[in-house]
Amino acid sequence: QKLVAWTRGVDRSIFYPDPDREKFKREGTKVLVCVSRISHEKGLDDFCELKIPNTEKILVGDGPYLKTLEKKYPDVYFVGKKTGNDLARYYQGADVFVFPSKADTFGVVQIEALACGTPVAAYPVIGPKDIIKQGMNGYMENNLTLAINQALHLDRPTVYKSSLKWSWEEAYKQFRLVLLPAK
Repeated sequence: QKLVAWTRGVDRSIFYPDPDREKFKREGTKVLVCVSRISHEKGLDDFCELKIPNTEKILVGDGPYLKTLEKKYPDVYFVGKKTGNDLARYYQGADVFVFPSKADTFGVVQIEALACGTPVAAYPVIGPKDIIKQGMNGYMENNLTLAINQALHLDRPTVYKSSLKWSWEEAYKQFRLVLLPAK
């Protein structure tokens, strides 16, 4: 009868802001990153179809829909599956993390991006609604282009600060507090 939602966390030794993140970028170009399992239900066509001037789209991940996307969208950089520090570099170098899924129930990739100081642009659906604070660490709009253009102006240190509650230490504290009354 007493259900409690248990939070998630990110490894702060891997996911953190890179003060020298500009080294990853071409001058005058904004980098949009999406990290996902590459499957049809993730809404990745919405990301790949984006037409925003002076942006570069990078899709990180692998899965059964990858070959289809590669054929349909030659303007997207498909870099495959990345983990650990290699994955963190994509979040750190991005200007905006785009979360195009309308079906995920949470989306850990969002909190990984926030931990790197990268704002999130997403649809206003379950998952993003639990993580994004509109105008602080991201934007949720039914139009992803609008969400991205708004997120480009967010303050990265503020985005990072909003992520601090998403740590494994905080998840453990929450879990421990729930268990203590059970003694």
